[in-house]
Amino acid sequence: MKKCLKLVLLLLLLSPVAMAQKIGYVDSEYILNKHPDYKVIQTEMKSLASTWKKEAQNLENEIKEKYNALKAEEVLLTEEMYQQRLDEIREKENEATEFNTRVFGLKGQYFQKQSELLQPLQSEIFDAIDKVAKRNGIAIMFDKAADLSMIYTDPIHDYSDFVIEELGIEENK
Repeated sequence: MKKCLKLVLLLLLLSPVAMAQKIGYVDSEYILNKHPDYKVIQTEMKSLASTWKKEAQNLENEIKEKYNALKAEEVLLTEEMYQQRLDEIREKENEATEFNTRVFGLKGQYFQKQSELLQPLQSEIFDAIDKVAKRNGIAIMFDKAADLSMIYTDPIHDYSDFVIEELGIEENK
């Protein structure tokens, strides 16, 4: 009898009603765009990118100038001199490629700097999401801006504005 009672109790606890969990979502892109610090970070990153792009463009221009000079002097150069200048140009091209990879590559300085600047902001937003989820009894929280496909979302389950409120960001309408 005790075993049957335990089995019935266990089945009741595992029933769909007991296992129902509250689900919500946030739009991290929307939250980021509302955060004033994000605008500062974007401005800093644009400035940094602009500086590095100018540097990369200068390298490209230097290479073009060397090619033009080589073409203009081609008839005056010996084969050995021509090959030496061509090697210098190729070395400069390799430098330009290395610069672009080092700065704008997958693990380049641009993305490292962006990550460094965004990490504290993302942590702050995650903490706010955590507080909102706990306060509202939400078991699962999705991010609408992530690669997760959300075919339909009922705005009643959107907690983005609660997160903005938790962050203390005033709505500018």
